[in-house]
Amino acid sequence: MRRTASDGLKIVIIGGFAVGKTTMVRSVSEIRPLNTEETMTTASVGVDSTAGVGAKTTTTVAFDFGRITLNERMVLYLFGAPGQERFWFIWDQLFSGCLGAVVLVDSRRIADCWYAIDRLEEQRTPFVVARNNFGVPKHGLEQVRDALDLPDEVPMLDCDARDRESSKEVLVRLVEHLHEMSLARGL
Repeated sequence: MRRTASDGLKIVIIGGFAVGKTTMVRSVSEIRPLNTEETMTTASVGVDSTAGVGAKTTTTVAFDFGRITLNERMVLYLFGAPGQERFWFIWDQLFSGCLGAVVLVDSRRIADCWYAIDRLEEQRTPFVVARNNFGVPKHGLEQVRDALDLPDEVPMLDCDARDRESSKEVLVRLVEHLHEMSLARGL
């Protein structure tokens, strides 16, 4: 971190298994991201469902970490959460002290992000939902919103986690959402 940076802002990227959390952190971080991605072994057979994720051979086992300098005083820290149920115990620690979260959704496997949204709502952590596009989306944005039972005030947008500009747009929309919420509360 630069010597002049005095404020660190924490954002968590969360969602189901193989939705693109590690990819998003990698695409947007200004530093070489720290990741805890490991090769999947036969020990995960019957524990982790790989249905609908193609030929995925690695998985995050703790979290991913990246950084973006916003200005000379402010730095944004990105934490990508692991997606499998067996690692959900880490989530509450990742939520501690965060400003908000990005929920990544694969429209082919919408149900995989319900738990993430439930946890964020329970923790009262503001969030946006980004449909990570894997080819032609199976469901439109409004269909995804309806399936997740999201209120209108939760921003929902498209993204391509592989693309730096697209990932930045998601983070910008989250910051705008946080700003709108603070204005509404008169802060």
